[in-house]
Amino acid sequence: MSRRSKQAPVLWLTGLSGAGKSTIASLLAEKLREQGRAAEWLDGDELRSSVCKGLGFSREDRMENIRRAVYIAGLLSRNDVIPIVSVISPYREMREYARGTLPRFMEVFVDCPLEICEQRDVKGLYAKARSGEIPAFTGISDPYEIPVKPELTLRTAEQTTEECVAAVLQLLAE
Repeated sequence: MSRRSKQAPVLWLTGLSGAGKSTIASLLAEKLREQGRAAEWLDGDELRSSVCKGLGFSREDRMENIRRAVYIAGLLSRNDVIPIVSVISPYREMREYARGTLPRFMEVFVDCPLEICEQRDVKGLYAKARSGEIPAFTGISDPYEIPVKPELTLRTAEQTTEECVAAVLQLLAE
């Protein structure tokens, strides 16, 4: 058996702030554990407050944030733990780096219209970004490059969290 086949798949949830990445990742981790599978959720906000503390939001700092997430996901994967990484990862270059580095990378695009993400924004980040208080905010003053060929697209404005999780579990089963 090759080293690649022994590794757990890496689920990489990407999308705008408020799209539903964390909600889906949390329930997905719970469901995988109920199935007896080892899974670990790497949340973008938690990563930024711990192993990525001190990084800003320049393109270089965002890339370093992703490099660190990829490194941790790789450690988990090679120890047969399914990493569920929920990070905005706005640039295709970032996701291509992850895909090229992680043998069983699965990109899951958590697609949600900007207007809905803004309505869901409990922290008021979009309003602050629109008023100029937060510079380089993804989706407002900084781009989000939509994935070209994700393994799965979830449309959270149309699908329930449970439907989204079921779709990811189906992807894993295939």
